[in-house]
Amino acid sequence: MASRNQLDLFGNDQPELFDEDAPTVYYHGDPDRVRSRVLRLIAEARAAETMPWDDDDLRLFRKIVPQMVRWLPEEEGRQLCFDFEEEIRRLLAA
Repeated sequence: MASRNQLDLFGNDQPELFDEDAPTVYYHGDPDRVRSRVLRLIAEARAAETMPWDDDDLRLFRKIVPQMVRWLPEEEGRQLCFDFEEEIRRLLAA
């Protein structure tokens, strides 16, 4: 017999996991955290004379930086993406 502190694994006392009526959860990025993270990546690239990341990390950063800056004002996001890509081009040419 199950203890009162333990859920009944076969009973129907759990809420539905995929409730179609449940409200959709939306993530809202924090612009200050996004800005800080992207600026750290740019600073790390600027401080390096050769590529500081392996191929997998570089591929990841090139994919997520444009997505991250969507939480920033449009012009600022474009500038940060440009700065990031300029540093990547410089490091790849080194």
